[in-house]
Amino acid sequence: MQIDDFNSIDILGFCAGIFTTIAFLPQVLKTWNSKSAEDVSLIMFILFILGVLLWCIYGFEIHSTPVIIANVITFILAAIILVLKLIFENSYKDKNQEDS
Repeated sequence: MQIDDFNSIDILGFCAGIFTTIAFLPQVLKTWNSKSAEDVSLIMFILFILGVLLWCIYGFEIHSTPVIIANVITFILAAIILVLKLIFENSYKDKNQEDS
């Protein structure tokens, strides 16, 4: 697919996807740099990731490139935050057990 194949609605979809996807980068960087995701709600992120996964499936079903690309990238970034949260929570618990 070439750029000429996209209409104005596709371009609007790409712009929306870029903004919502880029919005996750500061959280990923903050979580990574601080080695903490204490303020990130585990239940919210699990529900969010499930929602993004459904958006990916929806995008494939309707053959919408902007929906697919934006949600696959968002899924990856959100999954990184979730994995970091789980890793950092476990290392925090392990450290506290050692200190006790």
